[in-house]
Amino acid sequence: MFWYAAAGSKNSGPRAVTADEASRLAIARFRNYRKQARAVTISVPGAAGELVITGSADYRAKAGYGVLKGNGRNDSGNGLIRWTATRIELRPLPVVPDAPPEKPPSDGWFARPLNPSAGALDRALAILLGLGSDRPDNAQLLPQNGAEWVAADQVNGHPVDVFTGPDSRDRPGSAGKVRYWLDADGLMYRVQAAIPGETNPVVISFDAHEIIAVPSAR
Repeated sequence: MFWYAAAGSKNSGPRAVTADEASRLAIARFRNYRKQARAVTISVPGAAGELVITGSADYRAKAGYGVLKGNGRNDSGNGLIRWTATRIELRPLPVVPDAPPEKPPSDGWFARPLNPSAGALDRALAILLGLGSDRPDNAQLLPQNGAEWVAADQVNGHPVDVFTGPDSRDRPGSAGKVRYWLDADGLMYRVQAAIPGETNPVVISFDAHEIIAVPSAR
């Protein structure tokens, strides 16, 4: 569940980010790239039920690997999933483990292109891979483009600040559609992103389980 400071509290926002906060926000994606691998849990909303992916993302290889579990009608697609910026592969399993095997099966995979405009799952996977960059963002531009501080919070015992993201170059008007939970060093612990056509957001949580190595893309 998400927590926001009560209206009127001295710790409540939103407000413009300070220079220090802009610097933290600017290095957040670079910190993911420097760490290379992050353990992730992705909650994807949908009319047929929520999908949950538990696995890892490799921000240098731009790839991910995990187990996919659904609630409601979406449980028919339960199994393993691996993806890159251009491709998704699914491997159905009758019984889905809590974590993916270190060595994925060599057969039984069904592949298709990843299309961020095709649906919530593809959009969520694209958002996740976009949370890494080989260089920091421009801290001076973030306040100008709408980045704001929202509240102080905690994630799994870690003190964090909640920020709204700025407008992106490819999605004008997107300021406030993405929220980042960052610690004092700019490390991401959670990201929440609104997506078209869905009432609930995509939620990405980091470091809630052990990292599983992402296999090399085929």
